[in-house]
Amino acid sequence: MDGWPSWRGVIEFGATLAFALSGLIEASRKKLDVVGVCVVAFLTAFGGGTLRDVLLDRRPFFWVEHAHWISALLVLCVASMLLLRTRHIHFTARAMQWPDAVGLGLFAASGTQIALDVQMPAIVAALMGTVTAVFGGVLRDVVCNDIPRTFIDHRPYAVCAFAGAWVVIGADALGLAAGVGLVLGGAVAMTLRALALWLGWRVPAWRQQD
Repeated sequence: MDGWPSWRGVIEFGATLAFALSGLIEASRKKLDVVGVCVVAFLTAFGGGTLRDVLLDRRPFFWVEHAHWISALLVLCVASMLLLRTRHIHFTARAMQWPDAVGLGLFAASGTQIALDVQMPAIVAALMGTVTAVFGGVLRDVVCNDIPRTFIDHRPYAVCAFAGAWVVIGADALGLAAGVGLVLGGAVAMTLRALALWLGWRVPAWRQQD
């Protein structure tokens, strides 16, 4: 585990910024005011990790442990709002998907490793990584009055996070350094999500017989 705390900080901060950016883009598309933008960005960035910490009975919450991240997100939100107002930038739904893919991979990897650190079984660790990666986006969509995209989009999302989580678990089982597992797991999840978006992969939908 040498070097894991520093790797965790870098990975989770990167994931937090990426998810905050995806929440900010979605909030701007919904034409929310500055308070709404901040709320959506914060829920997207912190929601999944908070649920993970609750389920693992982990204190303090990761965003309390790194309280300066809150200030960074506030600056990001305000600066982005000012930029959008002066440059008249309009985002498409596709623009949100790429930072979201980055956050998905990074949070899947870090959430899995955190669960492994507290001796969770492999399947529980994989689920914790998936929850960390997915739940922030679910909150974002619910607050923006949409059905969560991860449930209706049919392009692999949670599946990508789950796959990346198992890469982290495999690296840990092989005795690799935590940083190596984090990079590999995050890269796999991000790559799978990017390929799903690029190639139009679909998860089979449930079709009810009439």
